[in-house]
Amino acid sequence: MNSSLSKLARLRIVAAYLGEKSQHAWWPTSFFGTIGNQFLVPVFPKTTFLAQYHGATEGARRLHDEHIGVGQVFHLFRLPEETEQDLHNLLLNSPDAIDASIISKKESAEAALIELAGTKTGASEGPVAIKLADDIVSDATVRQLAQVYAAAFTGGVRAYPYFSRPA
Repeated sequence: MNSSLSKLARLRIVAAYLGEKSQHAWWPTSFFGTIGNQFLVPVFPKTTFLAQYHGATEGARRLHDEHIGVGQVFHLFRLPEETEQDLHNLLLNSPDAIDASIISKKESAEAALIELAGTKTGASEGPVAIKLADDIVSDATVRQLAQVYAAAFTGGVRAYPYFSRPA
């Protein structure tokens, strides 16, 4: 299993959870909450977590697209198609690849985000351009994205990091 892909999935899950209505309310979804879980379990009994992941990700994607636009750029919730498929397959075929307890509480999710970020950066508001020095699925990319989200969530601002595909 690709360690960087697992970290990217973990970052996406943590950021999607923290942006939901019950946490920082960046987008109006509650898929990872109790009610979302109760709604999805009867419909998706074997893949509830995957359904929660896709629902929260779609809410985040729409908000990011509103602020960044759609086209020649990507963001955590709109990645190249092959990366999207890799993330989906990772969560479908290796459900234990991500410890779901990291999103059991806001504090544990924030701690996981800070761990992924490594070092702190100043909070920026609005769209934030990221210059990728590496492939999209890399530890460096995960760290850069996590730093922006960690600073935004702890600083009480909304930031939307985006990037172009590396040459």
